[in-house]
Amino acid sequence: MHPEAPAPAAGCAGFFAGSGTGRGEPGPNTLGARTPPPGATIAMPVNTTAIGKSYDPVVYAVGREKVREYARAVGETSPLCLDVEAARAAGYSDVMAPPMFAVVYSAPAVGPLILDPEIGINFAMMVHGGQEFVWEQPVVAGDEITTTASVKDISERDGRAFYVFESVSENQRGERVCTATWTNIVRGA
Repeated sequence: MHPEAPAPAAGCAGFFAGSGTGRGEPGPNTLGARTPPPGATIAMPVNTTAIGKSYDPVVYAVGREKVREYARAVGETSPLCLDVEAARAAGYSDVMAPPMFAVVYSAPAVGPLILDPEIGINFAMMVHGGQEFVWEQPVVAGDEITTTASVKDISERDGRAFYVFESVSENQRGERVCTATWTNIVRGA
């Protein structure tokens, strides 16, 4: 603490120490709530009514320069992702997007789920839980990818809320290019 700074009020010291007493004992915090004893979990209320809800599809036009920029940004050096002639010689119509480019074309479809008031995610307490991807047809510059997202599951475990979303992406020929599972965790208060 800076020598000229005033000492924090007892309530603030208790709040930052994790208890209302500042001695590690359960007690009221500065917000008036009780701090649970160590090791206790408090159930997170979750609204499961949105499970199965689908959202409007989002279309993403894959551009050659976007593929190249992404490839360079992630350190991809394959000529298939950077050189049109090399990609065409390998049988592709244009440069091929690296696999994780899936985030670029599918994330805009998942954003509305995270912000949907019906789902009720406490954004301030949310952490990234994970992503899983299953790739099928390759994505190349010139493709138009349509992604539809839905709520796969909402549950509570160990005082945390788990929100699992799924996105399905298809190219302009109706071929599936990627299915992604997005997990977000909301920590208990």
